[in-house]
Amino acid sequence: MKSGVKLLIMTIILVAGFASFATAATHESFQEKKESYFDTFTIYWENDTFAGTDRDYTNGIKFSWSTPFDLLDSTSLPAWSFPFFKQLPFVGGSEGTHAVSISLGQDMYTPADAKSVEVVRDDRPYAGYLYVAAGFHTRHAIRKDSWELRLGVVGPSSLAEKTQNFVHDLIGEERANGWDHQLKDEPAVDLICESQWQSGSVPLGRRFGVDLIPHLGGRIGTVNTYLNAGAEIRLGWDLPNDFGSCPIRGGCETNSAFIDGSKKKSTFHIFVSADGKAVVHDIFLDGNLFHDSHSVDKKPLVGELMGGFVWQIESLKWTYSYIYRSKQFETQAENQTFGSLSMAWSF
Repeated sequence: MKSGVKLLIMTIILVAGFASFATAATHESFQEKKESYFDTFTIYWENDTFAGTDRDYTNGIKFSWSTPFDLLDSTSLPAWSFPFFKQLPFVGGSEGTHAVSISLGQDMYTPADAKSVEVVRDDRPYAGYLYVAAGFHTRHAIRKDSWELRLGVVGPSSLAEKTQNFVHDLIGEERANGWDHQLKDEPAVDLICESQWQSGSVPLGRRFGVDLIPHLGGRIGTVNTYLNAGAEIRLGWDLPNDFGSCPIRGGCETNSAFIDGSKKKSTFHIFVSADGKAVVHDIFLDGNLFHDSHSVDKKPLVGELMGGFVWQIESLKWTYSYIYRSKQFETQAENQTFGSLSMAWSF
């Protein structure tokens, strides 16, 4: 769908205000620290218009602001993060290096038949999800562990309907007619954990190599509850010393200030990744937790394949990927495909 254009504009404004507030609050509270905490800004945009469709997960956007990886109690980390790093499993303790990320995002879901003014019984509900998140990441040699806490809202207050309608009016496209049946307002609280491992790069020539990055994680909350696992294979020149490329997936923040600290003149690689989920709860299919709402019968197992490329030029990194997702509910007519684009800037 083309509503991502408006969503991008609106989120830039929201994030600019959020980032300004966070910067002022952080520096005012901890004036003894002389260095800036957050030094990498990443924009993620996912949309099914890349695949020529307008259904299911139809638009997602996320802005993340990350610190460099550094030792605990260093001047690169905000002091409010220290208690989390000291208490959380996997990322806890003073061992390894640590990074923090703050994110703001919005997801949008619609059925395939957007013309119907009635509930489309055999298709997913209309739904929007607006959230903020704090991520805590620790690197131990070849392993990175991440915790992410997301707080937000599902329902009309997510602004998904208003965003889509504004954009469709702007570009002269017909409005979706079923938003009156979207999921109702509910608070959203989710805790996400994911670990990733580096297998080590195998050289295939001068500056050219291949590596493998497995991952394992889970999520529990009012929006989603699942276990997931998968891996990514990368092939290219000057493979970065990081943990691969991610779509908008909780706990999969990888652009924490270009993990190896380098800003090489130019690097390029292609990648293919797979992720599988054992799903216990999905509010976008199961419907509201605390209200009566439309719902469909979800599938307990969902798979995802992703392929794309990463191009880094000094402090800018561009990532594009094409994602294939298996059917998520019993009456879903087709598997879904959509595109994912991200830009990270380290300053």
